[in-house]
Amino acid sequence: MENAITFVALDAHKVEDQAAMLLPGESKAVEWDCLNERTAVERMVKKVLRQAPGEVRFCYEAGPCGYALQRWIEGAGCECTVVAPSLTPRKPGERVKTNRRDARKLVELFRAGLLTEVSPPTQEDEAVRDLCRGREDARQDLMRSRHRLSKLLLRRGYSFSQGKRAWSYRHRLWLRSLHFEQEYDQVVFDDYLLAIEQLEARMRALEETIERVSRSERFAAAVGALRCFRGFDTISAMSIVAELHDFLRFRSPRALMAFVGLVPSESSSGQKHTRGEITKTGDSLVRRLLVEAAWHYRHRPNLAYLQSRREGQPARVIALADRAMQRLNRRFQRMLERGKPKPKIAVAIARELAGFVWAALYPQLA
Repeated sequence: MENAITFVALDAHKVEDQAAMLLPGESKAVEWDCLNERTAVERMVKKVLRQAPGEVRFCYEAGPCGYALQRWIEGAGCECTVVAPSLTPRKPGERVKTNRRDARKLVELFRAGLLTEVSPPTQEDEAVRDLCRGREDARQDLMRSRHRLSKLLLRRGYSFSQGKRAWSYRHRLWLRSLHFEQEYDQVVFDDYLLAIEQLEARMRALEETIERVSRSERFAAAVGALRCFRGFDTISAMSIVAELHDFLRFRSPRALMAFVGLVPSESSSGQKHTRGEITKTGDSLVRRLLVEAAWHYRHRPNLAYLQSRREGQPARVIALADRAMQRLNRRFQRMLERGKPKPKIAVAIARELAGFVWAALYPQLA
């Protein structure tokens, strides 16, 4: 019976956790502090099990401390739920926030069933996800480093005019040929260029590891299916699979679209219905990869560069990818003819592309 369950909520922090416990039939929470260390958490769980008359359930909000706390609690023999902090109900007029109040409010909402559970990844899935995020961090660092160098050259009056593409082979030869009159300008230029080369080496090493992981039995089928679609290659496909990890939790295409924040926001009351821009909630990396892939569908369908990727893939997935290429290209062109801005078109195409991704992966993993 539900009234025989003891509920415990933790307000998790780097050094110390604030705990609140509601025993069956009690309305006042029992509160205490606990160090955020494995041995201390395991002792705390054993203490709760001795005091509780029946089943014990723990919960805490997802945050920067990750899922180590959940694994410690479940390793000690109790069920632990990680909840979404952005979906925790909050009173608009509440202006006092403390750890004790947060833990007490969390355990009351937990017993009332008003919290939304998130799906924690396994340790292997989390490691692969961090590998893909590490590559994304290196990409962003590389972009910033290139911007710093290009802006330095712009301030000194240097402009590359021997080609259209920056960071091509010809552009790099031009960079190596530059010499500055001021000694310190040369020092800064060499330092920026060295940072770029180091970051490029980091990215190559991370991408080689990601490609090796993508060929493993755990990820090969899903990555191979996504590579059949225009706009996805190994790195982007692997990043999407790693970020979404437990793909079977998305029971419909709309659930996936909502998770990546590609559905329109809405503010409706009475007879008035107002829809705004997309929510931009959930996983921002997957949303960006989908929008980037959506830009490829402005071009006419072309199978030339997809043939090698599709070798050995299921006919159902290939047919789905061909249907997506034709349908999304037609929609892109129709929206262009209606005068829609290209960035808005790309977002609309990305939302529909998420539905095709769901159709390709969900039956395959089910």
